[in-house]
Amino acid sequence: MSEIRQVTAESAALFERAKKVSPGGVHSPVRAFKGVGGTPRFIRSAEGVRLTDVDGNRYTDYCMSWGPMIFGHQDQEIAEAVRGALSRGWSYGTAEPYSLELAELITGALPWVEKIRFVNSGTEAVMAALRVARAATGRTKVLKFDGAYHGHLDQLLVRAGSGLAEMASPDSAGVAPSVAADTIVVPLDDWAAYEQALARHGHELAVVCFEAIPANNGLLLQRADFLPKAAAAARKAGALVLLDEVITGFRVAFGGVAEQSGVSPDLVTYGKIIGGGFPVGAYGGKRELMDLVAPQGPVYQAGTLSANPVAMTAGLATLKKLKRDNPYRKLEEKTESLARKFERVARDAGAEVSVQRHASMFWAVLGKIGTVDGVVRSTTQTPATQKERYAKLFHSLLAQGQYLAPSGFEVSFLSTAHQDSDLDALVAAFKGAL
Repeated sequence: MSEIRQVTAESAALFERAKKVSPGGVHSPVRAFKGVGGTPRFIRSAEGVRLTDVDGNRYTDYCMSWGPMIFGHQDQEIAEAVRGALSRGWSYGTAEPYSLELAELITGALPWVEKIRFVNSGTEAVMAALRVARAATGRTKVLKFDGAYHGHLDQLLVRAGSGLAEMASPDSAGVAPSVAADTIVVPLDDWAAYEQALARHGHELAVVCFEAIPANNGLLLQRADFLPKAAAAARKAGALVLLDEVITGFRVAFGGVAEQSGVSPDLVTYGKIIGGGFPVGAYGGKRELMDLVAPQGPVYQAGTLSANPVAMTAGLATLKKLKRDNPYRKLEEKTESLARKFERVARDAGAEVSVQRHASMFWAVLGKIGTVDGVVRSTTQTPATQKERYAKLFHSLLAQGQYLAPSGFEVSFLSTAHQDSDLDALVAAFKGAL
């Protein structure tokens, strides 16, 4: 194992300073390395697939800002567009043409998005979409799946109750039980529980929320027929279908999982890639639903920095490049090859490792999987050894200059900037780590 000699004194000093002025020293929990232990790296700069921290250590990045950097950091074409946007001013607080161009591109390419509203985060997008669904149906309850993540809004920051198809209970301090009571939570990969929930509560449901591919509690790959079948059942109960594509939108295919599955959602949420790495979110869907949103309709939603011109320009440049270059097949082939090499190296070492992947996303499962087909589809199927083993793996890879997600339950991403030599180096580091 060829470890780099890392000096982390500056990152450690900054972390101590940060803890005095910010909760846990960070502005999003996973950045604190709590799931893996150790000192979080304070990154000074990023270019291509390389991160450089404040101590001068360099890493090959497989987080890619949690997905949006599909062309790598500081892609030249996108950077030029951003510099042009900055030269025109970076916040107007008015109507502008850049969001119009992006909206026309998306609605012109995706038939299930007839109108779209840009916001500042995926959480904000989901929150607004739920409000639209409740207004459209006159119903108050929503259904989500245990292990799926839709941001930190109160109504969906909940977990399953004590029995199948039960009312939810808060999954965070500060979430009122009265808010959680309007959310029904059922397990993933349990069709009987889903049917039971629809039978009990279908008449009350405004919307069923689907994380297109659950990717915040591991990459929980669902059965091929699940989404079409579950969406049809939701509509039969009179509920709308909300497809959360904040991670998967324009990442797994230009049309995301909606394109891959053939499911046309009533409402859909996006983020990450549509801003080219800048803060962004969006919700869209059928015209009659989106026309309920103010100022055209009675559903109020607003945002001072929504449709920021720099983010809109970066997103437009990214989506145009994706449409022109169509890198999805090559990215999938690279990811598949990487997963097979990981598993072969693990098998040769006598280690129980399985790599779950979809398109350009991958997740290493460390331990024995108890399912018949060896696929983890729900949080209850993740090996109990995952957290402890991943922490060791993460730090060994980090010491060899490889930066994966600092949590055993988050996925990693490839970009077009990753070369075969980068992936070979990751495999070699993985072998050393084992």
